[in-house]
Amino acid sequence: MLRTSVKVINPLGLHARAAAILVRLAGTFQSEITIKRADNFAAADAKSILSVLTLAAANETELEIETDGADAHEALKAVEEIFINGFGEI
Repeated sequence: MLRTSVKVINPLGLHARAAAILVRLAGTFQSEITIKRADNFAAADAKSILSVLTLAAANETELEIETDGADAHEALKAVEEIFINGFGEI
């Protein structure tokens, strides 16, 4: 299992369009990808839009990304990258 921390930097947070981008990307990997809020125990399957939206991750929310599986390293890097780029909103 691999993990890293990211911060939601896009002004609108992890809203529906950003969540859809994340879910679409996550679906391209075999690995399990889990997103967890750092400030509570909320966790989401990155391959489920409803699960991701329940995180209610606004701007500046700290999240932890965990990947586990055959392509875990690639999945972690790709998901981390979209958070760093603010889902193309910055």
